Amino acid sequence: MSWSPTTSHWGAFRARTTASGELEIAPHPLDRQPSPLLGNVAGSVRHPTRVRRPAIRRGWLERGPGPSEHRGADEFVEVSWETATELVAAELDRVRREHGNGAIFGGSYGWGSAGRFHHTQSQLHRLLNVLGGYTASRDTYSHGTSAVLLPHLVGDAGTLLYRADTWGTIAANTDLVVAFGGLPLKNVSVTPGGNTEHPTATALGTIGESGVELAVVSPLADDVPKTPRARWYPIVPASDVALMLGLAHTLLTENRHDATFLDRYCTGFDTVAGYLLGADGTVKDAEWAAVRCGISAAEIRALARRMAEGRTLVTVSWSLQRTRHGEQPVWAGLLLAAMLGQIGLPGGGFGHGYGSIGDVGDDGPLLPLPTLPQGHNPVRTFIPVARIADLLLRPGERYDYNGATHHYPDIRLVYWAGGNPFHHHQDLNRLRRAFARPDTIVVHEPHWTATARHADIVLPATTPLEREDLGSGRRDTHLIAMHRVLDPVGEARDDYTILAGIAQRLGVGERFTEGRTAREWIVHLYEGWRGRLAERGHDAPPFGRFWADGEWRLPTAAEQPTPFAAFRADPVRRPLHTPSGRIELFSSTVAGFGYPDCPGHPVWLEPESDVEHPLWLIANQPRTRLHGQGDVGATSQAAKVRGREPIELHPGDAAERGIADGDVVRVFNGRGACLAGARLNDGVRRGVAVLATGAWFDPLDDPAQPGGSLCVHGNPNVLTEDVPTSRLAQGCSGQHARVQVERYDATPPPVRILRPPL
Repeated sequence: MSWSPTTSHWGAFRARTTASGELEIAPHPLDRQPSPLLGNVAGSVRHPTRVRRPAIRRGWLERGPGPSEHRGADEFVEVSWETATELVAAELDRVRREHGNGAIFGGSYGWGSAGRFHHTQSQLHRLLNVLGGYTASRDTYSHGTSAVLLPHLVGDAGTLLYRADTWGTIAANTDLVVAFGGLPLKNVSVTPGGNTEHPTATALGTIGESGVELAVVSPLADDVPKTPRARWYPIVPASDVALMLGLAHTLLTENRHDATFLDRYCTGFDTVAGYLLGADGTVKDAEWAAVRCGISAAEIRALARRMAEGRTLVTVSWSLQRTRHGEQPVWAGLLLAAMLGQIGLPGGGFGHGYGSIGDVGDDGPLLPLPTLPQGHNPVRTFIPVARIADLLLRPGERYDYNGATHHYPDIRLVYWAGGNPFHHHQDLNRLRRAFARPDTIVVHEPHWTATARHADIVLPATTPLEREDLGSGRRDTHLIAMHRVLDPVGEARDDYTILAGIAQRLGVGERFTEGRTAREWIVHLYEGWRGRLAERGHDAPPFGRFWADGEWRLPTAAEQPTPFAAFRADPVRRPLHTPSGRIELFSSTVAGFGYPDCPGHPVWLEPESDVEHPLWLIANQPRTRLHGQGDVGATSQAAKVRGREPIELHPGDAAERGIADGDVVRVFNGRGACLAGARLNDGVRRGVAVLATGAWFDPLDDPAQPGGSLCVHGNPNVLTEDVPTSRLAQGCSGQHARVQVERYDATPPPVRILRPPL
């Protein structure tokens, strides 16, 4: 069989079936650093956990819609597509008539596929908009805090999140990169829509050869690139802001700050300087910082002096804003960069997200991509995405968000497609209670994930290899023709076909489909995009030739200066979109909101203290899968320890607890508990444990456990707290938790999530 082209969020690849029916995977020929996540593909697509037929929770099927504590425990009954489609359409119609469209929550998080047409979020929202709208979510778990904060500080979040200086610019101009949160290589193989060539992995692996020094601030040695000029600063978790303020104090008191830049391009530095010098009664000097962050005062002063000696880029990972008070490290990092006076200079200033995802620092073309129109949502109610449990548990209650007051609507129907909240969300025992409240939960899923198991109606969705599409990432070098490689498993259908059938039952089929099949939509989207490119002077091939070739290299363009460069050149004629037109180190707007958990300038807010649970748990992104995707694949399964997700511990912390490498351990706090497999690693700071996200949630109900259940598979979100970063952004704070770890001496319960619940 010949190779077929396709792509994924972890990169473009080739696929084919052998004469015996086995699936073979090969990286794209141009990819010098293919993602190890490709190893999950072959084993996942035909795994026993695939949903093969529409299935209805027995209690819902027998008793009808209504709240139920049996979600996640009840058995499922398989039904025909005709029955499932009729049930979903009837329930959508009932909820609209009896409670209004605002009682429908359209929960889709957009990671379902790298394809532009079969982008599940667009598909679902298009249908719900045709039906009159839905309660939506805003922002992201990844960088939702920054997306709210940065417009107040620099007028625009997208410039920092998506138009950062490239690695080439850094290599050519930068003397020192100070990376708060690290530059972990494991993260850069993933990009929404995929990357064909993965240049960031190569850049991170070789940047030291250009002479750039790296000061990497992280509790984990694995977050430090293996380059000869990289130095590790093993910081105490949740103390980055203290270190930043100690550095800023040194720059100020040693007169190493750029007063001219601060006066011309910034506002509010006088207020921040007073805070650094102790206007609140506490001087934020290097000794003060050292007590909190675990880096010595001498090292702090030396680093500050080195930062002031040459071209320095201060970068903050997305992980640091995914914590309690996550606004503060972003704001304090911007303060440091402003004090150095290099914002707007090539390779200097402030960056956000380097090492967090594959396209930050990439030099691929910034071109619009084909997208499916979602239509207009007339319903105005929404939630910040990380407040889903609050939405379901607290109908009618008020919440603050970005200076305004809102109220949670009374959600009766949750329609979830293209996402897995039992991966993304925190305090999963609380989320289980929240999922018990709606009348009905509908889920599209290829696999029997925990989200599917907590639904009432589960509709089997195809994987990308079982359908056609167009694929490309934000800064990808190619548009990929995603050919169909496999027949669907069982009776699985693509999301478009599922939703078109529901739309037809509700009398809006023509409005949803516009009379097009899936293939006709793909051609339509491509040719419309091709026409728009032609207006820019780019000659893309007709669809037939593109599809036969399997890909088209996107046109390159000269690198454009960032908006900060234009602002630096002429801050009067090219001001930022802030109230002052300048960088707001103190924001009177934010201060005016009156949020004690997010004042008007960067501040140190003490993290939680917990004597009973002394270890800092870091729930970081996994190296063996994308979120929870691929957890049943070979790469992810090979990393398990006795079938559980590995937890990394410093050998000293393990010895104190009588834990040996390979032991099954119980990780717990007041919210929940899980089992994991111990891995000892002296590259983890003492007092820190690392349990990556994404192990499929597998709860064993047990009243003796905190929260009432034990995740036997090792999902850290049974331990993380479901609280917002602050009242400003209401972002996700799931990066950290306080825990205790003990050896589990009983016979470990079996992992059941790898078997279907039928």
